[in-house]
Amino acid sequence: MIRNLIAIALLASVANTASAADPVAGQKVFKTQCASYHCPVAGKKLVGPSLFGVVGRKAGSVPGFRYSSANQKFGETWDAATLDTYLTKPRDVVPGTSMTYAGLKNVAQRADLIAYLETLH
Repeated sequence: MIRNLIAIALLASVANTASAADPVAGQKVFKTQCASYHCPVAGKKLVGPSLFGVVGRKAGSVPGFRYSSANQKFGETWDAATLDTYLTKPRDVVPGTSMTYAGLKNVAQRADLIAYLETLH
């Protein structure tokens, strides 16, 4: 019951924040937080997989990228709520992930980043 209430509150928070999210600001966040590991171009991987089309994609599913077994088993589809939770502290959401990123604590920056990721299709 408590877990459901927390999930509902989180989704409401994401929805409210996402409505004010700015993909242009999110692109700047991407450049400072993600671009050394991920590319926004389809099919181009760096240390991590391309984030082109990440929204709506099943986790651990970019062909030709070698994911950790934790990411392969995660099984979620990346949507705004899942990304918001994951980007807050990736290792809490996917224990055993090879992603070394500590997380993005700023709610507005996360919302902007997700709004930018949603444009990558």
